[in-house]
Amino acid sequence: MSAPPPPAESDFLSPDAGQRPPGPTPSQSRFQVDLVSEAAGISDEKSPNSDASASATIPFSDAASPAAPPNCTGVEPGVAGEEAKGRFRVVNFADPNGAGSAASPEAAEGLQNGDTVMSETSLHSSTGGQHHYHYDTHTNTYYLRTFGHNTIDAVPNIDFYRQTAAPLGEKLIRPTLSELHDELDKEPFEDGFANGDELTPAEDSGAKDTAESKGVVKFGWIKGVLVRCMLNIWGVMLFIRMTWIVGQAGIALSCLIVAMATIVTTITGLSTSAIATNGFVRGGGAYYLISRSLGPEFGGSIGLIFAFANAVAVAMYVVGFAETVVELLAGLDAIMTDQTNDIRIVGTITVVLLLGISVAGMEWEAKAQIFLLVVLIAAIINFFIGTFIPLESKQSLGFFGYDGSIMWENMGPDFREQTFFSVFAIFFPAATGILAGANISGDLADPQLAIPRGTLLAILITGLVYLGVAVSAGACIVRDASGNVNDTVSSQFMMNCTDAACKFGYDFATCKNEKDGCRYGLHNDLQMMRLVSGFGPIITAGIFSATLSSALASLVSAPKVFQALCKDNIYPGLSMFAKGYGKNNEPLRGYILTFGIALAFILIAELNTIAPIISNFFLASYALINFSVFHASLANSPGWRPSFKYYNMWVSLGGAILCCVVMFVINWWAALLTNVIVLGLYIYVSYKKPDVNWGSSTQALTYHQALTHTLHLSGVEDHIKNFRPQCLVMTGYPNSRPALLDLVHSFTKNVGLMICGHIRTGYRRPNFKDLATEQSRYQRWLLKNETKAFYTPVFAEDMRQGTQYLLQAAGLGRLKPNTLVLGFKNDWMDGDMMNVETYISLIHDAFDFQFGGVILRLKEGLDVSHIQGQDELLSSQEKSSGMKDVIVSIDTSKDSDADSSKPSSKATSLQNSPAIQKDDEDDGKATTQPLLKKDKKSPTVLLNVSDQRLLEASQQFQKKQGKGTVDVWWLFDDGGLTLLIPYLLTNKKRWKECKIRVFIGGKINRIDHDRRAMATLLSKFRIDFSDITVLGDINTKPKKEHMAAFEEMIEPYRLREDDMEQEAAERLKNSEPWRITDNELELYRTKTCRQIRLNELLKEHSSTANLIVMSLPLARKGAVSSALYMAWLETLSKDLPPILLVRGNHQSVLTFYS
Repeated sequence: MSAPPPPAESDFLSPDAGQRPPGPTPSQSRFQVDLVSEAAGISDEKSPNSDASASATIPFSDAASPAAPPNCTGVEPGVAGEEAKGRFRVVNFADPNGAGSAASPEAAEGLQNGDTVMSETSLHSSTGGQHHYHYDTHTNTYYLRTFGHNTIDAVPNIDFYRQTAAPLGEKLIRPTLSELHDELDKEPFEDGFANGDELTPAEDSGAKDTAESKGVVKFGWIKGVLVRCMLNIWGVMLFIRMTWIVGQAGIALSCLIVAMATIVTTITGLSTSAIATNGFVRGGGAYYLISRSLGPEFGGSIGLIFAFANAVAVAMYVVGFAETVVELLAGLDAIMTDQTNDIRIVGTITVVLLLGISVAGMEWEAKAQIFLLVVLIAAIINFFIGTFIPLESKQSLGFFGYDGSIMWENMGPDFREQTFFSVFAIFFPAATGILAGANISGDLADPQLAIPRGTLLAILITGLVYLGVAVSAGACIVRDASGNVNDTVSSQFMMNCTDAACKFGYDFATCKNEKDGCRYGLHNDLQMMRLVSGFGPIITAGIFSATLSSALASLVSAPKVFQALCKDNIYPGLSMFAKGYGKNNEPLRGYILTFGIALAFILIAELNTIAPIISNFFLASYALINFSVFHASLANSPGWRPSFKYYNMWVSLGGAILCCVVMFVINWWAALLTNVIVLGLYIYVSYKKPDVNWGSSTQALTYHQALTHTLHLSGVEDHIKNFRPQCLVMTGYPNSRPALLDLVHSFTKNVGLMICGHIRTGYRRPNFKDLATEQSRYQRWLLKNETKAFYTPVFAEDMRQGTQYLLQAAGLGRLKPNTLVLGFKNDWMDGDMMNVETYISLIHDAFDFQFGGVILRLKEGLDVSHIQGQDELLSSQEKSSGMKDVIVSIDTSKDSDADSSKPSSKATSLQNSPAIQKDDEDDGKATTQPLLKKDKKSPTVLLNVSDQRLLEASQQFQKKQGKGTVDVWWLFDDGGLTLLIPYLLTNKKRWKECKIRVFIGGKINRIDHDRRAMATLLSKFRIDFSDITVLGDINTKPKKEHMAAFEEMIEPYRLREDDMEQEAAERLKNSEPWRITDNELELYRTKTCRQIRLNELLKEHSSTANLIVMSLPLARKGAVSSALYMAWLETLSKDLPPILLVRGNHQSVLTFYS
């Protein structure tokens, strides 16, 4: 039976019976989508009616194809020819006007949208022109269900966003942008993770653990969180301290104490819920929540003390249990040795049994917890039932049943040797334990649901029970009772008796006045709940249950938290405890460690001093959890979006402050000790800098503050007093010119901005992905080497264009460079003179952009990239990832010092990068030469003499300079930059002992006057100097041999236009603009002589200086050829100690006004 014809607007794809290629296509394993393979030549069963309508083939790309018009005609892939020889099959569209074919039911999944293709199943046409349209419940959702089924471009999927092979599903890797966007001649499938999702070692181990953990026991919110939290919060305090608290503080203040404790725990519960619902939560409880929010420093310090506190808490609870058992034994006259040793014996046996339950597995431990909770609830119900059954035999002990007068008498406080805060300090540990569920977050089926629901409900239930016990006990038990049935009141003394007990015929005034006091009542008997209850032994069982359940919860929490801490490798020495065993990844080593710590404290058997420290450790954790929520909200990070909405950043901050206050209220010295321990661990972790990145709120807040301050700074006008040199240093790769990097860093560190510029040129097509990778790699290298600078590489056609890009675009707001720093081009006479033209153009461009200009020259040179090993670059993280330490030398001829990133002419296919490269020793692309260091199996290769000198010179600014001099030749006033740089330099530790000597030009007959004038100026600038030398003989003619040497040097670069025709001279000048004309040589003869003479004076006065800082001579743009200007710089600076040629932008950078 055929279905009615479809509506006119419905478009179906035409049939395609082509067979799929056998086996998975290249993308199936990676992207879990079906990549369509070769389409040319695939046969197709055509509908008889569709032959005439075939008119065109429509190839589609894998990424995003144009949508087909509504009435496209069907086409056959067999006609696709050349266009379909790639990886994509041609798409066929059905003719809605009857040319389409019937779709078989099993082919329903194969229907595709306009930009997808069919391959799962093929649509078969029916014979005889019959058109069968199957209208089932899914027909109208074909397009929705099958969209993206056959494209490489993946549709949104939760599995793309997993960090590891998480328990809820395996991680899939979406296609990279390159695979969708790059040209087809590139191999689209590359190994490795897309989108920078490389896993950290901790995550990698997590992936392995979760991959192996099939059949893991997971708990819901009741068994996993609610039960644990209730058991941990209802401690032994409920049974042996609650009635005493009511006696001391009265009903009203007891309720206030419970309410205060509940407020602190509720705020912390809300904060815990917010963090727990802000993403997938793994094992580690409080440590995991804090470390992923505030970073490893806080998380690492809290994690350690929290795990330790839980371990000691086991001992505290076990000793509480042992004391109760020993009291019962004493009542039965069954003491083994003495009381203390009996506590030790019972405690040791108990903790061994608890360890056995824990090691047996989480399922056994959970069953034990359920049983203990039933006992505990039975004991609480037993107490409330007992309050309604007043027995006459219990009246002499102080229990009279509910009565208004007793309640009124007990309403107010009656502190005896206690204060409100001391009573609060005793009660508060009974409210802790709210993190018992969160601590086993890794064993919860859905932590995001379980932690908020279970924790908050547990706080509510336990808080109400505490309030109920306080009110009930205060309403039916008097504060003092003797236990003597004869303490009745006679009728004649009835008028004088004012106590509530008098109403019932008892007068306990006699025992109150005795030396020993009364033995019973709220104040005196800690076992009043057992007395009141319907059946006393159930209360004893409740005490056992409360202590054992809390001990068991702590015994499980401590190893779990400690295991998570060790997995993250925050403390490298503890990594052995990270190993888990069995399908539940049980931390057996952690259990043994916790057992050892607990046993040690059980043997002490005196925990009165330890208990407040434990409470403070828990409170420190609560304070940091609350602070985490405040901090994350304040940072306003887009990643902070918890699904639990019932929190407030200011309430969380208040909770953090409350926790700190409570810490000091409970025990001030324990609070101080806790803070010192947390601070000490924080400093240790900060110093060790663990190699983790969890996207903490600390990072988010740092970014937020940096952005705010940068914007604020942009609204403030610059002022001379706040001028600082912000340098764009053309280093190339940052480790290729260490001397340049070190010297500039010396005067910019903590003072100004430093950007390491790198222009990537070459004949290859730019690979921007590689550029981004190198940017992050070298930035890490700078940080690792404690160089406060930014690495900024750019692709450009040539050096000049790239430098112009950087001069215009580098920096942000006011954090923009104002000074260009270059290395001197030592090899300018050896290479292509167009490189010199480019180099000089850089200096002109800097001045055009109103930048200052600085050039550093070392006679040995600056560029060490041809001898430097890559192993210095790799960070510890990259080494641990298994990357090879390959020491690669690319350049066979020494590269230019100034052309900081232009590849060597003999190795244009590879940059002289010490970054990660393939080992090309065998493929002949570049000569690879192991230098300096090799692996242990290979001998060290010695350097030649020039390279050895170069290497030593490149490291000279890393050492302390000693008692030398920095000679400042301030010949021309450039605004003061020539003077400011040496001043900043000598303020640094390495240069502290160097003295500044100032050299200035002057007239022979005014030397003293010029010296005094300069001394006055320097003193007004508050710049210390050791000596001022006025040079009166600068304009003296240089020696003839030096003049002759200069003439000889420039000879190959002269145009000699007088010796050729004018037209030929102009043509040569146009093709080689760097050539020196006879006219300019004559015009600037005086300036030439000055440079030669200055070099003579420099050798005479400053040959022993640690550094020479000198005014950079200027050349008028368009008038002085680049060869002549380069010759001036060469002549001026040759055969000298390190020399820094400086020229400011002629805006004042120094002022003597306040």
